[in-house]
Amino acid sequence: MTKVKEALSSLSLRAKRSKLKHKEESMSKVKEAISKEKTKEGLPKEAFAIVGDPQDPETWKLPHHTRAIFRALQGRLDIEKTVDWDRMPAAVAALSRGGYRGERVQASEEDIIQAARHLARHYEKAGKPVPDTLGVLI
Repeated sequence: MTKVKEALSSLSLRAKRSKLKHKEESMSKVKEAISKEKTKEGLPKEAFAIVGDPQDPETWKLPHHTRAIFRALQGRLDIEKTVDWDRMPAAVAALSRGGYRGERVQASEEDIIQAARHLARHYEKAGKPVPDTLGVLI
């Protein structure tokens, strides 16, 4: 009976190692895919309210998500849970005529309105009041 237990224990240990190795391989593939993807400030284009050219991170403006957005893009997390509420006021202010720290985001009026609508949807989905700045633009 002891030999059977040892054999089962050995099989169990090998199975655990195999699962762990598979999980590590999966994580390294995810990390590799992320590193190949274009990012700005460690964030993908989906984390920005304005994306001029999807291939040129220099045209991406108004970051408002955390890095958890990578998990959301993989379908493992609700994207609304990745909104960076500490950054939202700056993104909202940058859309206003007065701008953030006196500078308005440099974008077309159409891009500014689309960004305002996008940010307003985040506020609505979170059950938060939409800032007047966005209300005026949308």
